[in-house]
Amino acid sequence: MVVGRVAFDPLTEGEVVERVVQAFRTGHGGHIVTPNVDICRAARRDKEIAALVASADIAVADGMPLVWASKLLGTPVPRRVAGADLIWSLSAAAAREGMPIYLLGGPSGVPELAAQALAARSPGLTVAGASAPPFGFESSAAEWARVRREVVAAGPRLVFVGLGFPKQDRLIAGLRADLPDAWFIGCGAAVTFAAGAARRAPEWMRHAGLEWLHRLIKEPIRLARRYLIHDLPFAARLLTTCAVRRVFRRRTPDGVTG
Repeated sequence: MVVGRVAFDPLTEGEVVERVVQAFRTGHGGHIVTPNVDICRAARRDKEIAALVASADIAVADGMPLVWASKLLGTPVPRRVAGADLIWSLSAAAAREGMPIYLLGGPSGVPELAAQALAARSPGLTVAGASAPPFGFESSAAEWARVRREVVAAGPRLVFVGLGFPKQDRLIAGLRADLPDAWFIGCGAAVTFAAGAARRAPEWMRHAGLEWLHRLIKEPIRLARRYLIHDLPFAARLLTTCAVRRVFRRRTPDGVTG
């Protein structure tokens, strides 16, 4: 189903994990993307970003406004599936299945702390590597190539890339060619959350669609423009459009909604 011009798979968190496990057992890799309102907004205005999202094998909605919009359209996704949750459930599956994982992203030392936390929660988990690329590494061809070489040399089968969108997914696009049998997930701040270096919003705020407010309070200078100037108006327009289409049972000519 399509919301905000992004096609989502109507999967629960458990179904995402099961799909990855089944693919791993047959030697197939893939890419999971978890679009939120900000990513949908970017994809709507930028064809390159839209193509990057569309190239993923699995796309699940990481944002309550997207879940609400899907319900208004009459084609609901089961629920929100966040990268910050998938890092735990996929790591647990990796421990059971013998999938070595790699953690990439976050401040210096954070990926190693996340690896320790994940291994403590899931005994038997193999951590093939953990690294935090320096700020601005993507501007240096040599640094970009070095990061790719380190990941490939580690030989993981499940890679969590927490570098922020679209940087993380551009890196994944290159790594998929290097590691075709591995699974990749662009997970934003999930590595930092798993390490305990930052705290997620309380569960009630997540269910109420207010996790953005929690993050805004924690990082107002960095996030105020993104949330208040860009994302909130976009979410309001998206929900209004979906509500109107529900009332009038109307669809765009090509079947794309939002």
